[in-house]
Amino acid sequence: MHPVFRTRLCDLLGIEYPIVLAGMGSRGKATPPALVAAVSNAGGLGVIGGSGLEPEQLRDAIRQTRALTDKPIGVDLILPGNIPRDTPLTRSEVRRQIEERYPKHAAFVRNIMTEHGFGPHPVENEFVVANTTGADGSTPGSTNRNMLQQQVDVIMSEDVQVFAAGLGDPSWVTPLALARGMIMMGLAGSPRNAERQKQAGVDIVVAQGYEAGGHTGWIATLPLIPQVVDAVAPMPVLAAGGIINGRGVAGALSLGAAGVWVGTAFLASEECDIHDEHKRQIAEGRSQDFDIRKVYTGKTMRSFKNAAIKAWDDSGLDTLPMPYQKILMDDFNSAAAAADRYDLHSNPAGQGAGGITAIRPAAAIMEDLVTGALAALDDVNAKVET
Repeated sequence: MHPVFRTRLCDLLGIEYPIVLAGMGSRGKATPPALVAAVSNAGGLGVIGGSGLEPEQLRDAIRQTRALTDKPIGVDLILPGNIPRDTPLTRSEVRRQIEERYPKHAAFVRNIMTEHGFGPHPVENEFVVANTTGADGSTPGSTNRNMLQQQVDVIMSEDVQVFAAGLGDPSWVTPLALARGMIMMGLAGSPRNAERQKQAGVDIVVAQGYEAGGHTGWIATLPLIPQVVDAVAPMPVLAAGGIINGRGVAGALSLGAAGVWVGTAFLASEECDIHDEHKRQIAEGRSQDFDIRKVYTGKTMRSFKNAAIKAWDDSGLDTLPMPYQKILMDDFNSAAAAADRYDLHSNPAGQGAGGITAIRPAAAIMEDLVTGALAALDDVNAKVET
Protein backbone atom coordinates (compact mmCIF):
# COMPACT_ATOMS: atom_id res chain seq x y z
CA MET A 1 0.00 0.00 0.00
CA HIS A 2 1.35 3.41 -0.98
CA PRO A 3 1.59 5.55 2.19
CA VAL A 4 -0.01 8.99 2.37
CA PHE A 5 2.23 11.48 4.13
CA ARG A 6 1.69 15.12 3.20
CA THR A 7 2.16 18.58 4.65
CA ARG A 8 1.62 22.01 3.11
CA LEU A 9 5.19 21.81 1.82
CA CYS A 10 4.12 19.09 -0.61
CA ASP A 11 1.59 21.32 -2.33
CA LEU A 12 4.05 24.21 -2.50
CA LEU A 13 6.79 22.11 -4.11
CA GLY A 14 4.62 19.70 -6.08
CA ILE A 15 6.02 16.64 -4.29
CA GLU A 16 4.51 13.63 -2.56
CA TYR A 17 6.46 13.61 0.71
CA PRO A 18 7.90 16.50 2.77
CA ILE A 19 11.48 15.27 2.39
CA VAL A 20 14.17 17.27 0.58
CA LEU A 21 17.64 16.08 -0.35
CA ALA A 22 20.15 18.58 1.01
CA GLY A 23 22.04 20.29 -1.82
CA MET A 24 25.48 19.12 -0.76
CA GLY A 25 28.58 20.21 -2.66
CA SER A 26 31.78 18.18 -3.16
CA ARG A 27 31.91 19.16 -6.86
CA GLY A 28 28.89 17.10 -7.78
CA LYS A 29 30.00 13.92 -6.02
CA ALA A 30 27.60 14.22 -3.08
CA THR A 31 24.51 14.88 -5.19
CA PRO A 32 25.04 13.27 -8.61
CA PRO A 33 22.13 13.08 -11.08
CA ALA A 34 21.35 9.46 -10.14
CA LEU A 35 20.82 10.38 -6.48
CA VAL A 36 18.92 13.61 -7.14
CA ALA A 37 16.58 11.82 -9.54
CA ALA A 38 16.13 8.85 -7.20
CA VAL A 39 14.93 11.11 -4.37
CA SER A 40 12.54 12.98 -6.67
CA ASN A 41 11.25 9.75 -8.21
CA ALA A 42 10.62 8.38 -4.71
CA GLY A 43 8.36 11.33 -3.89
CA GLY A 44 10.76 13.82 -2.32
CA LEU A 45 12.63 16.75 -3.81
CA GLY A 46 16.11 16.07 -5.14
CA VAL A 47 18.49 19.03 -4.99
CA ILE A 48 21.76 19.35 -6.91
CA GLY A 49 24.65 20.83 -4.94
CA GLY A 50 25.89 23.32 -7.53
CA SER A 51 28.72 25.01 -5.63
CA GLY A 52 32.07 23.83 -6.94
CA LEU A 53 30.68 22.97 -10.37
CA GLU A 54 31.74 25.14 -13.27
CA PRO A 55 28.77 26.64 -15.15
CA GLU A 56 28.71 24.09 -17.98
CA GLN A 57 29.24 21.24 -15.51
CA LEU A 58 26.21 22.52 -13.63
CA ARG A 59 24.19 22.66 -16.84
CA ASP A 60 25.19 19.07 -17.63
CA ALA A 61 24.21 17.93 -14.13
CA ILE A 62 20.77 19.52 -14.47
CA ARG A 63 20.17 18.00 -17.89
CA GLN A 64 21.41 14.57 -16.85
CA THR A 65 19.06 14.69 -13.87
CA ARG A 66 16.22 15.81 -16.12
CA ALA A 67 16.85 12.74 -18.31
CA LEU A 68 16.23 10.54 -15.26
CA THR A 69 13.13 12.19 -13.82
CA ASP A 70 10.22 14.40 -14.78
CA LYS A 71 9.58 15.29 -11.14
CA PRO A 72 10.51 18.64 -9.54
CA ILE A 73 14.20 19.24 -8.78
CA GLY A 74 16.23 22.02 -7.21
CA VAL A 75 19.74 23.46 -7.24
CA ASP A 76 21.68 24.75 -4.24
CA LEU A 77 24.39 27.43 -4.43
CA ILE A 78 26.51 29.18 -1.82
CA LEU A 79 26.00 32.93 -2.17
CA PRO A 80 28.77 34.59 -0.13
CA GLY A 81 28.20 38.19 0.73
CA ASN A 82 31.21 39.11 2.84
CA ILE A 83 34.25 38.55 0.64
CA PRO A 84 36.49 41.64 0.84
CA ARG A 85 36.32 44.00 -2.13
CA ASP A 86 40.06 43.59 -2.85
CA THR A 87 39.91 39.80 -3.05
CA PRO A 88 41.54 38.51 -6.25
CA LEU A 89 39.19 36.67 -8.55
CA THR A 90 41.18 33.71 -9.90
CA ARG A 91 42.76 30.75 -8.13
CA SER A 92 46.22 31.72 -9.34
CA GLU A 93 45.85 35.21 -7.94
CA VAL A 94 44.58 33.88 -4.60
CA ARG A 95 47.49 31.42 -4.43
CA ARG A 96 49.97 34.21 -5.13
CA GLN A 97 48.53 36.30 -2.32
CA ILE A 98 48.65 33.33 0.07
CA GLU A 99 52.36 32.90 -0.63
CA GLU A 100 52.96 36.63 -0.13
CA ARG A 101 50.71 37.29 2.85
CA TYR A 102 50.54 33.91 4.59
CA PRO A 103 53.79 32.05 3.81
CA LYS A 104 53.68 30.08 7.09
CA HIS A 105 50.28 28.65 6.17
CA ALA A 106 51.40 27.69 2.67
CA ALA A 107 54.53 25.99 4.02
CA PHE A 108 52.53 24.24 6.74
CA VAL A 109 50.16 22.64 4.22
CA ARG A 110 53.09 21.52 2.05
CA ASN A 111 54.64 19.93 5.16
CA ILE A 112 51.47 17.95 5.86
CA MET A 113 51.63 16.54 2.34
CA THR A 114 55.30 15.64 2.72
CA GLU A 115 54.73 13.95 6.08
CA HIS A 116 52.05 11.76 4.53
CA GLY A 117 54.03 10.84 1.46
CA PHE A 118 52.51 12.85 -1.36
CA GLY A 119 53.20 16.07 -3.19
CA PRO A 120 51.23 19.05 -4.53
CA HIS A 121 48.47 18.51 -7.09
CA PRO A 122 46.71 21.89 -7.48
CA VAL A 123 43.14 22.22 -8.67
CA GLU A 124 43.36 22.81 -12.41
CA ASN A 125 40.38 25.03 -13.13
CA GLU A 126 40.74 28.79 -12.89
CA PHE A 127 37.17 29.57 -11.94
CA VAL A 128 36.41 33.09 -10.82
CA VAL A 129 36.02 33.27 -7.05
CA ALA A 130 32.40 33.99 -6.18
CA ASN A 131 32.02 37.58 -5.08
CA THR A 132 28.68 39.32 -4.79
CA THR A 133 30.38 42.66 -5.30
CA GLY A 134 32.71 42.76 -8.26
CA ALA A 135 36.19 44.25 -8.24
CA ASP A 136 34.75 47.11 -10.25
CA GLY A 137 32.01 47.72 -7.69
CA SER A 138 29.35 46.14 -9.87
CA THR A 139 26.75 43.75 -8.56
CA PRO A 140 25.80 40.41 -10.12
CA GLY A 141 23.30 40.93 -12.86
CA SER A 142 25.13 43.96 -14.26
CA THR A 143 28.53 43.90 -15.96
CA ASN A 144 30.45 41.67 -13.56
CA ARG A 145 30.48 38.14 -15.03
CA ASN A 146 32.04 36.05 -12.31
CA MET A 147 31.54 32.32 -11.82
CA LEU A 148 28.68 32.71 -9.39
CA GLN A 149 26.76 34.91 -11.81
CA GLN A 150 27.32 32.37 -14.57
CA GLN A 151 26.05 29.56 -12.33
CA VAL A 152 22.92 31.58 -11.56
CA ASP A 153 22.42 32.25 -15.28
CA VAL A 154 22.54 28.51 -15.96
CA ILE A 155 19.96 27.76 -13.28
CA MET A 156 17.63 30.47 -14.58
CA SER A 157 17.87 29.10 -18.11
CA GLU A 158 17.22 25.44 -17.25
CA ASP A 159 14.17 23.49 -16.10
CA VAL A 160 14.59 23.87 -12.34
CA GLN A 161 11.71 24.36 -9.91
CA VAL A 162 13.62 25.31 -6.74
CA PHE A 163 16.64 27.53 -6.01
CA ALA A 164 18.23 26.98 -2.59
CA ALA A 165 20.72 29.41 -1.06
CA GLY A 166 22.75 27.01 1.06
CA LEU A 167 24.80 29.80 2.61
CA GLY A 168 24.78 33.55 2.29
CA ASP A 169 22.51 36.35 1.12
CA PRO A 170 19.98 35.42 -1.61
CA SER A 171 18.43 38.89 -1.93
CA TRP A 172 19.92 39.61 -5.37
CA VAL A 173 18.84 36.19 -6.72
CA THR A 174 15.31 36.17 -5.32
CA PRO A 175 13.78 38.57 -7.88
CA LEU A 176 15.33 36.58 -10.75
CA ALA A 177 13.99 33.28 -9.41
CA LEU A 178 10.52 34.53 -8.53
CA ALA A 179 10.16 36.15 -11.96
CA ARG A 180 10.56 32.66 -13.43
CA GLY A 181 8.09 31.07 -11.05
CA MET A 182 10.78 29.30 -9.02
CA ILE A 183 10.52 28.58 -5.32
CA MET A 184 13.32 30.13 -3.22
CA MET A 185 14.80 28.48 -0.14
CA GLY A 186 17.27 30.06 2.23
CA LEU A 187 19.33 28.29 4.89
CA ALA A 188 19.62 29.73 8.40
CA GLY A 189 21.41 28.65 11.55
CA SER A 190 19.75 31.12 13.92
CA PRO A 191 16.44 32.96 14.30
CA ARG A 192 18.12 36.22 13.28
CA ASN A 193 19.47 34.68 10.08
CA ALA A 194 16.03 33.20 9.41
CA GLU A 195 14.50 36.66 9.64
CA ARG A 196 17.09 37.94 7.17
CA GLN A 197 16.17 35.15 4.77
CA LYS A 198 12.51 36.14 5.08
CA GLN A 199 13.40 39.77 4.39
CA ALA A 200 15.36 38.63 1.33
CA GLY A 201 12.11 37.25 -0.10
CA VAL A 202 12.56 33.49 0.15
CA ASP A 203 9.52 31.22 0.20
CA ILE A 204 10.93 28.59 2.58
CA VAL A 205 13.53 28.77 5.34
CA VAL A 206 15.78 25.79 6.03
CA ALA A 207 16.63 25.85 9.75
CA GLN A 208 19.85 23.89 10.10
CA GLY A 209 21.02 22.85 13.54
CA TYR A 210 24.47 22.32 14.97
CA GLU A 211 24.34 18.55 14.39
CA ALA A 212 24.37 18.97 10.61
CA GLY A 213 27.27 18.08 8.35
CA GLY A 214 29.12 20.58 6.20
CA HIS A 215 28.81 24.30 6.90
CA THR A 216 26.73 24.74 10.02
CA GLY A 217 26.17 26.99 13.01
CA TRP A 218 26.16 26.67 16.78
CA ILE A 219 22.50 26.20 17.79
CA ALA A 220 21.27 22.63 18.10
CA THR A 221 18.31 21.46 16.03
CA LEU A 222 15.94 20.89 18.96
CA PRO A 223 15.92 24.51 20.23
CA LEU A 224 16.48 26.03 16.79
CA ILE A 225 13.45 24.73 14.91
CA PRO A 226 10.64 26.18 17.08
CA GLN A 227 12.48 29.51 17.35
CA VAL A 228 12.77 29.78 13.57
CA VAL A 229 9.19 28.61 13.05
CA ASP A 230 8.01 31.43 15.33
CA ALA A 231 10.39 33.99 13.80
CA VAL A 232 9.23 33.55 10.19
CA ALA A 233 5.60 32.43 10.66
CA PRO A 234 3.54 31.70 8.62
CA MET A 235 6.36 30.82 6.22
CA PRO A 236 7.07 27.06 6.01
CA VAL A 237 10.28 25.83 7.61
CA LEU A 238 12.40 22.80 6.76
CA ALA A 239 14.28 21.22 9.65
CA ALA A 240 17.88 20.10 9.14
CA GLY A 241 20.61 18.65 11.31
CA GLY A 242 20.81 15.12 12.67
CA ILE A 243 17.73 13.80 10.84
CA ILE A 244 18.53 10.36 9.46
CA ASN A 245 15.36 8.32 10.03
CA GLY A 246 11.59 8.54 10.36
CA ARG A 247 11.71 9.31 14.07
CA GLY A 248 13.78 12.38 13.25
CA VAL A 249 11.24 13.43 10.63
CA ALA A 250 8.37 13.00 13.10
CA GLY A 251 10.28 14.98 15.72
CA ALA A 252 10.89 17.83 13.27
CA LEU A 253 7.19 18.01 12.40
CA SER A 254 6.34 18.03 16.10
CA LEU A 255 8.61 21.06 16.52
CA GLY A 256 6.61 22.93 13.89
CA ALA A 257 8.57 22.21 10.71
CA ALA A 258 6.68 21.54 7.48
CA GLY A 259 9.32 19.13 6.23
CA VAL A 260 12.96 18.08 6.45
CA TRP A 261 16.24 18.76 4.64
CA VAL A 262 18.28 15.55 4.78
CA GLY A 263 21.94 15.18 3.82
CA THR A 264 24.03 12.63 5.71
CA ALA A 265 21.50 9.81 5.34
CA PHE A 266 21.78 10.12 1.55
CA LEU A 267 25.58 10.31 1.59
CA ALA A 268 25.23 6.68 2.69
CA SER A 269 23.29 5.78 -0.47
CA GLU A 270 24.41 3.57 -3.32
CA GLU A 271 23.78 6.37 -5.81
CA CYS A 272 26.02 8.88 -4.03
CA ASP A 273 29.41 9.32 -5.75
CA ILE A 274 31.55 10.22 -2.76
CA HIS A 275 34.61 8.03 -2.19
CA ASP A 276 34.16 4.66 -0.49
CA GLU A 277 36.38 5.83 2.38
CA HIS A 278 33.96 8.68 3.05
CA LYS A 279 31.03 6.25 3.06
CA ARG A 280 32.95 3.90 5.36
CA GLN A 281 33.53 6.72 7.83
CA ILE A 282 29.80 7.44 7.87
CA ALA A 283 28.70 3.82 8.19
CA GLU A 284 31.30 2.92 10.83
CA GLY A 285 31.86 6.23 12.60
CA ARG A 286 30.40 7.51 15.83
CA SER A 287 28.61 10.82 16.20
CA GLN A 288 31.60 12.28 18.04
CA ASP A 289 33.92 11.40 15.15
CA PHE A 290 32.43 14.29 13.16
CA ASP A 291 33.41 17.69 14.52
CA ILE A 292 33.32 21.35 13.54
CA ARG A 293 36.43 23.19 12.35
CA LYS A 294 37.30 25.95 9.87
CA VAL A 295 40.19 23.97 8.43
CA TYR A 296 38.89 23.12 4.97
CA THR A 297 37.02 26.27 3.96
CA GLY A 298 37.56 29.04 6.49
CA LYS A 299 33.93 28.64 7.58
CA THR A 300 32.63 26.43 10.38
CA MET A 301 32.14 22.99 8.84
CA ARG A 302 31.45 19.59 10.40
CA SER A 303 33.48 16.76 8.91
CA PHE A 304 35.25 13.55 9.91
CA LYS A 305 38.17 14.23 12.25
CA ASN A 306 41.38 13.14 10.54
CA ALA A 307 45.15 13.59 10.79
CA ALA A 308 45.11 16.79 8.73
CA ILE A 309 42.63 18.43 11.09
CA LYS A 310 44.69 17.29 14.08
CA ALA A 311 47.79 18.83 12.50
CA TRP A 312 46.01 22.17 12.20
CA ASP A 313 44.78 21.89 15.80
CA ASP A 314 48.33 21.27 17.00
CA SER A 315 49.97 23.92 14.81
CA GLY A 316 48.81 27.02 16.65
CA LEU A 317 47.99 28.64 13.30
CA ASP A 318 44.69 30.42 12.83
CA THR A 319 42.78 29.47 9.71
CA LEU A 320 42.69 32.06 6.95
CA PRO A 321 39.63 34.10 5.95
CA MET A 322 37.49 33.15 2.98
CA PRO A 323 38.40 32.50 0.22
CA TYR A 324 42.09 32.03 1.11
CA GLN A 325 41.62 29.03 3.41
CA LYS A 326 39.31 27.36 0.92
CA ILE A 327 41.66 27.80 -2.03
CA LEU A 328 44.61 26.63 0.08
CA MET A 329 42.78 23.50 1.22
CA ASP A 330 41.11 22.85 -2.13
CA ASP A 331 44.62 22.26 -3.43
CA PHE A 332 45.35 20.02 -0.43
CA ASN A 333 42.17 18.03 -1.10
CA SER A 334 43.14 17.70 -4.75
CA ALA A 335 46.57 16.37 -3.78
CA ALA A 336 45.11 13.95 -1.23
CA ALA A 337 42.63 12.65 -3.80
CA ALA A 338 45.35 12.22 -6.45
CA ALA A 339 47.33 10.14 -3.93
CA ASP A 340 44.19 8.17 -2.97
CA ARG A 341 44.51 9.50 0.58
CA TYR A 342 40.82 10.10 1.17
CA ASP A 343 41.46 9.51 4.86
CA LEU A 344 42.97 13.03 4.81
CA HIS A 345 40.40 14.56 2.47
CA SER A 346 37.60 16.84 3.63
CA ASN A 347 34.76 14.39 4.32
CA PRO A 348 31.74 16.29 5.67
CA ALA A 349 28.88 14.53 7.44
CA GLY A 350 26.57 15.21 10.35
CA GLN A 351 26.38 13.69 13.80
CA GLY A 352 23.50 11.55 12.60
CA ALA A 353 26.16 9.33 11.03
CA GLY A 354 26.37 7.58 14.38
CA GLY A 355 23.00 6.00 13.62
CA ILE A 356 23.90 4.84 10.10
CA THR A 357 25.29 1.34 9.71
CA ALA A 358 24.86 0.42 6.03
CA ILE A 359 24.98 1.76 2.47
CA ARG A 360 21.54 1.39 0.84
CA PRO A 361 19.62 2.49 -2.26
CA ALA A 362 18.17 6.00 -2.04
CA ALA A 363 14.66 4.66 -2.60
CA ALA A 364 15.02 2.42 0.47
CA ILE A 365 16.22 5.39 2.54
CA MET A 366 13.23 7.43 1.36
CA GLU A 367 10.83 4.60 2.17
CA ASP A 368 12.22 4.29 5.70
CA LEU A 369 12.00 8.05 6.25
CA VAL A 370 8.32 8.03 5.25
CA THR A 371 7.12 4.83 6.91
CA GLY A 372 9.27 5.49 9.97
CA ALA A 373 7.78 8.96 10.38
CA LEU A 374 4.22 7.65 10.12
CA ALA A 375 4.96 4.89 12.63
CA ALA A 376 6.60 7.35 15.04
CA LEU A 377 3.65 9.74 14.84
CA ASP A 378 1.23 6.86 15.48
CA ASP A 379 3.37 5.78 18.43
CA VAL A 380 3.26 9.27 19.94
CA ASN A 381 -0.51 9.42 19.54
CA ALA A 382 -0.86 6.03 21.20
CA LYS A 383 1.19 7.17 24.19
CA VAL A 384 -0.68 10.42 24.76
CA GLU A 385 -3.92 10.43 26.72
CA THR A 386 -6.35 13.23 25.92
